[in-house]
Amino acid sequence: MTNFIPIFPLGIVVYPGEMLNLHIFEPRYKELIKDCHQQKKPFGIPAVFNNRVNEMGTIMQIIEISKEYEDGKMDIKTEGLSVFKILERVESLPDKLYGGAIVTYPKIQMQGNPTIMKKILEGIRSIYHTLNIKKEFSKPDDQLKCYDVAHHAGLTIEDEYHLLELEHELQRQEFLKRHLAKVMPIMAEMDILKGKIKMNGHFKNVKGL
Repeated sequence: MTNFIPIFPLGIVVYPGEMLNLHIFEPRYKELIKDCHQQKKPFGIPAVFNNRVNEMGTIMQIIEISKEYEDGKMDIKTEGLSVFKILERVESLPDKLYGGAIVTYPKIQMQGNPTIMKKILEGIRSIYHTLNIKKEFSKPDDQLKCYDVAHHAGLTIEDEYHLLELEHELQRQEFLKRHLAKVMPIMAEMDILKGKIKMNGHFKNVKGL
């Protein structure tokens, strides 16, 4: 299935199910949001990095326009719906400031391995503990998917984008598991380093020869 959608390229990766608040200030995107809101149509956010609009992105639904300013700027709440892939970009539309794209929709599989997901959550929480961060997920552990936790795993934008490219949840789980396996030893060294720093200047009970 292919169709045309207006697009709003941003330097972030958005996942299906993600709630995203945006402040809209550019004239072309103020027009895009107004049109989509009035027509009750979604728009797409393709990820921008390395000075290019990449082909993968997420369809966004406007939940509400929270605030409109006198100069036309807006604060909006949106939710990610599904992943799309750009087939062809349309730089501008007749009588419109914004552009769009002809897109197709990959078949995203959401069935993963609960055991692997449990290890992923343990890894993320271990990082949080090391960094002294307190943060809770919005769903119970047994309902969490990779899309729900990817932003919490310390990925680069390139890694977040690669995860968006993966169609199967098992692939996404393996990707996050491998990433955390690389990060965890570094975090352990940080924890040891923090302990050493705390000891500096303190009296040490060290037995002599």
